Amino acid sequence: MRMILQCLTLVAPLLAVNAAAAQSADSQVSTVLRDVGFDQRLNEQVPLDLKFTDSTGAAVKLGDYFGNRPVILVLAYYRCPMLCTLVLNGLVQAMRGMPFAAGADFDVVTVSFDPRETPDLAAAKKKTYIASYARPGAAEGWHFLTGQPAAIDKLTRAVGFRYVYDAKQDQYIHTSGIMILTPQGRISRYFYGIDFPDRDLRLGLVEASAGKIGSPTDQVLLYCFHYDPASGKYTASILNLVRAEGVLTVLALAGMVWFLCRGGPRKRSDLSKDDGVARAAAGLAAAPPRDPRGGPP
Repeated sequence: MRMILQCLTLVAPLLAVNAAAAQSADSQVSTVLRDVGFDQRLNEQVPLDLKFTDSTGAAVKLGDYFGNRPVILVLAYYRCPMLCTLVLNGLVQAMRGMPFAAGADFDVVTVSFDPRETPDLAAAKKKTYIASYARPGAAEGWHFLTGQPAAIDKLTRAVGFRYVYDAKQDQYIHTSGIMILTPQGRISRYFYGIDFPDRDLRLGLVEASAGKIGSPTDQVLLYCFHYDPASGKYTASILNLVRAEGVLTVLALAGMVWFLCRGGPRKRSDLSKDDGVARAAAGLAAAPPRDPRGGPP
């Protein structure tokens, strides 16, 4: 019994230390998670006068990529070991599934939030994804930028993108997602995660362009699907779907009535004409053949 008590006396402090360490680790994780994520800023203006550097080393302004077409904005860093690559891979897959083309219907602007990264890293990343996208004119429509801390901080704050630098691992802890901005630079849509359905991306671009791109089919889809800010996805609008089905039902019934009217009972005069033609044909069939010399057979 005395030995058991001695063992418990020795083990108890270790258990207390482990519990305290676990509690401290959980507290640190909770603190990090509070500092990482997206705060939606829908319809807010992004500062277009921010200065960055493009993949060729040229000085540019963010506003250089706005004015004509909607813009897909991606915040990533080019040395990211996994998550940023997954986001870019998901984006390029969705872009390949759309009828719209980067550089013609929309632009993509990828901005590194690591101020230590260089235009050379941006150029290498651009080369990889332009080749993966494999659409004509993509190089003029997909831009990879680097910048200084002040510009990066203003942009990330404007769109509500929160992240933390882990000095021990020399990595950034961040969330995943992309944004769609209007041609004027207002935030229109957020899409979260690493998988972006091409339907959602297409509808987001159509809405951000105020209907300047897209087809009548896209307008019908926008009527039946609506954007859910909480999930960052387009979901079916049950009420609008019921309304659309009602309209289609009415159109189908109208078409059936029209068809029946066209193919229904004909007028008495038409029937009389048909009856006369039938009698004449019957009389010709019953008449005996005439002698070629003109006499009776």
